[in-house]
Amino acid sequence: MLEDTIISISTPLGFGGLGIVRLSGDKSLSIAKKIFKPKKKKQIQSRRPIFGHIYNFEQKEYFEEAYLIFFPKPYTYTRENMVEISCHGSPVILEEVTRLGIKAGARPANPGEFTLRAYLNGRIDLLQAEAVNDLIRAPSLKQAKISFSQVEGKLSSKMTSLRAKIVHLLAQIEASIEFPEEGLRTSLRQTEKTLDNLILFLQQLIRSYDFGKSLAEGITLAITGRANVGKSTLFNSLLERDRAIVTPYPGTTRDYLKESIKIGDAIFTLLDMAGIERPSHPVEKEGIRKAKRIAEKADGVLLLLDSSRRESSEDYRLIEKFKAKKILIIFNKMDLPPKMDKAKVREKTKKIPVLDISALKGTNLDKLKTMISKSLLPTQEKDEDIIIHLRQKLLLENIAACLIKGKHLLKEGYPEEIYVEEIRKTAPLIGQLTGEIRSDEIINDIFRRFCVGK
Repeated sequence: MLEDTIISISTPLGFGGLGIVRLSGDKSLSIAKKIFKPKKKKQIQSRRPIFGHIYNFEQKEYFEEAYLIFFPKPYTYTRENMVEISCHGSPVILEEVTRLGIKAGARPANPGEFTLRAYLNGRIDLLQAEAVNDLIRAPSLKQAKISFSQVEGKLSSKMTSLRAKIVHLLAQIEASIEFPEEGLRTSLRQTEKTLDNLILFLQQLIRSYDFGKSLAEGITLAITGRANVGKSTLFNSLLERDRAIVTPYPGTTRDYLKESIKIGDAIFTLLDMAGIERPSHPVEKEGIRKAKRIAEKADGVLLLLDSSRRESSEDYRLIEKFKAKKILIIFNKMDLPPKMDKAKVREKTKKIPVLDISALKGTNLDKLKTMISKSLLPTQEKDEDIIIHLRQKLLLENIAACLIKGKHLLKEGYPEEIYVEEIRKTAPLIGQLTGEIRSDEIINDIFRRFCVGK
């Protein structure tokens, strides 16, 4: 596969001022010369843009202006010879340049194949490769910064440090086993302390997964409550546009609406749904059934109560139903005279965040956003020490489990030959994490998620 020269459009398809077609492989320049002709017949020099035209060698005609840059190996993204052709960002033009490149001897790149080659050629490890895709798809600046730090190798360097500490510990224990007469017996207390520190580091990294997953995938937030409490009005107010139909009549919303909004450092998927009441129409009944299912599966729930009406048994039933989830109690319609006994409701919702708002007037919406961010987004101290992928989490859990078992055997008085075996098991797991130990199935799964041009 690495013997092929590959080609792909590297910019998003769509109309724009600029588009880029990228080639990688030993024949990149020779193929590019067949479809690009410098205007002044200049020699193509390394890393210097040269102006010219795209040449259709089939019809022997020029049809587009372009710039070409040649990047010689090994100091390139893939560590192979690379060429980038920049022309106008028309999908028709970019696809024709790619077609001509294929006719001239290149192969269409597979999804993520440029980054795969960077990994296979040793420029980056698997953690960095995953971070490249995370950076491309980052829904917020915070996640982009975290992913960039991992592309730069900060998480990889921590894994290198982890492995070095484990290797050093193993060397000490094995020396004690092999040469007991030399006085090289290891301190059990020091070994236990080293294991404690390694386990603590791994557990902190494992705990970061919830935060990382929330940043990468977003948090689903269901707006629920009885009919006509202002759910759709709040939905529109948070979006700052009229997305949902709002009327004074209960049961207006019969199916759910879904939109994304950035609050703080994360993307939240807001779900506006039918009011949970006794339905009078079969369609409304189905909408309520669906609303209940969605709210139960959501990451968080905004339970709206209408403070201009007296509380009902249905309000308390909904509080009881969702209190085990991450829930915020919102007293809406504070612009109207209050009739609800909010003190009584608060008595039944201890430890649940509560806020008064007016969705119609926009009162306290900024406070609501702050509350949503603080209550529903998992906390994390160090942005760079974050994992996003389940693959990473599971391997880290396995590494930690080996060290925990080794420590347990040590404390139970088992000989060094026994507990050292558990510590040794971590080496291949760290290798799988960084990609030094390769699995075709895992690699294919990771890179199939990439866009074609990266």
